[in-house]
Amino acid sequence: MLDELSRGIVERLDPVSASFLSSSGLAKASPMGMGLYRIEAVGKVGSVRTATVQLDVRPKDRLGLSRLLFLLSYAGEQGFRADTVAAVEDRELWSALAESLAQLAERALGRGVLQGYLTVDESLRTVKGRIRISDQISRRPGMLVPLEVSYDEFSEDIAENRILRAALERMAQVPRVRPEVLGRLRQLKGKLDGVTRLPAGAPLPPWMATRMNVRYHAVLRLAELILRNASAEAGKGPQQTASFVVDMAQVFEDFVGAALREAMTAYPGELRLRYGALLSEAVHDADRLSVRPDAVHLLGGRPTVVYNAKYKAATDQGASLTADHYQMLAHCTALAVPTAWLVYAGSGEMKLRRILNTDIDIVEFPLDLSRPPSEILASVRELARQSWGEVVRQHSAG
Repeated sequence: MLDELSRGIVERLDPVSASFLSSSGLAKASPMGMGLYRIEAVGKVGSVRTATVQLDVRPKDRLGLSRLLFLLSYAGEQGFRADTVAAVEDRELWSALAESLAQLAERALGRGVLQGYLTVDESLRTVKGRIRISDQISRRPGMLVPLEVSYDEFSEDIAENRILRAALERMAQVPRVRPEVLGRLRQLKGKLDGVTRLPAGAPLPPWMATRMNVRYHAVLRLAELILRNASAEAGKGPQQTASFVVDMAQVFEDFVGAALREAMTAYPGELRLRYGALLSEAVHDADRLSVRPDAVHLLGGRPTVVYNAKYKAATDQGASLTADHYQMLAHCTALAVPTAWLVYAGSGEMKLRRILNTDIDIVEFPLDLSRPPSEILASVRELARQSWGEVVRQHSAG
């Protein structure tokens, strides 16, 4: 097991496992001779498993799986409730994922397989539903039958069940899942055998959260996270492999953006993510320098406050607080904004830094991810409150 900020470990590996580990993107395995490899984290977290090897790279501060799933889910779903995706905490990620999926799927399918209306396009000799006139003319000019028709059918073969089946299949392919959990996953998948199987690599079908599918909401959020972040191949014998790899820096940036955008709806204006602006003038467009802050709040179409999310704080290996402040200074200069908020993952106190020979303030705002989800979101709302209060004070002073 590695911490994402650790300097690495030395382990004995076979060449196939070492190659898979490096290709997974979770860590780098460098040969040292005599069958030994130096394994180093590369800024990602997750787990890689084969029939003979398992490597876990944990987030800094030892965040559990529930917290990781909360951050992933919130970033992808506005209006997310903190209890929508829950996970069984386990020291081993695959066991936690498999058990969590099994529990949520059992709850979802406990009252039977969900059914819904599915639009079907067919060629029939009788009218059913509506005739697709354009298809009829282009495919069968001058012919009365067969007819190109579309109709709605009440079926189990809907997007929700296709996603759930795909997730159950993927987790069942992970090597060394506990036999009792594997049996539950296969039994649950058996209830969905009449549902169309999603091809490998196919995009997930869209679905909408409604009152009718509410019992599926939690398991579908988890299923989507598994399908987007985990891969598993059930080959023969020792060829079985699985990986769950997440870029925590991107997860943190996406989470802060989504949570902050929701929090700022309480105040006038509009918050935009990844806002682009020019930093320099040039004769040719290609020579212009630009900046792209993680978030900018606009009032009347003009930037008023800028935010950047940094997963690594100054005390983290490879992080540079000075570089972060240079970047924020450039953002403030390009946008003519007097205050920037540097949101970093970690504990501590909020700190204001006045940049010499300027009127620019940079505020360091810590976001402690080890806290319960409700408290993390409360911290983001406090960030919104304080940053908006600064905007009001500046306008009043002006």
